[in-house]
Amino acid sequence: MNVEIQYRLRSNPNDIKYLREKSYWYKFLNRNKNYFKQFEEEMKKEYKLTPEDKINKMANSINMLSKFIDILQ
Repeated sequence: MNVEIQYRLRSNPNDIKYLREKSYWYKFLNRNKNYFKQFEEEMKKEYKLTPEDKINKMANSINMLSKFIDILQ
């Protein structure tokens, strides 16, 4: 595996965790470092780290907080 890819993997614990769970990515990353972008996108979708997921999580939190405030009034 390319040294650059190894460094990028070690810098993010989520990358390492996902690589251990989905070991078929070893083969792709060993063959071509250009697969790393796809690897990261798939990992972010799996762990819900995309911007859309973060916005949805924040909207749900705000919605729950507003319902809680309504109950208190």
